[in-house]
Amino acid sequence: MRFRRQPREFEGVNLTPLIDVVFLLLIFFMVSTTFTKETHLSIDLPEAQGQPSTERAEQVEILISAEGDYSVNGQSLVNNRTTTLRAALDEVSGGDNQLPLVITADAKAPHETVVRAMDAAGQSGFVHLSISTRHPEAVE
Repeated sequence: MRFRRQPREFEGVNLTPLIDVVFLLLIFFMVSTTFTKETHLSIDLPEAQGQPSTERAEQVEILISAEGDYSVNGQSLVNNRTTTLRAALDEVSGGDNQLPLVITADAKAPHETVVRAMDAAGQSGFVHLSISTRHPEAVE
């Protein structure tokens, strides 16, 4: 007795619809994404007790945002590398490393960014370094 063989169906996954969906999602996210550049850094200072400094002579100020972005005397830096920060410090100070340097970092800023700013200041020769804070809020 001769039996007929049943034709086998292709057992595989068709990837074409999956690739189409991935490309549609990619196009959707590319079109719907907005690119805005923030020029102002919002800073939430950490709290500390002590007397505020009355000295307000010419100074160099480094602002560090919660995301770790730097700004030197109000000018945002293009990247977060130490060499860029050193170049900005040298440009703003005009080579005068006797100016007071104030680091103003957000309370949620990564510790690494504050240390990197202190390291760049030390490499540039700044010796008068201070970190700005705010007074703790009174709990009632």
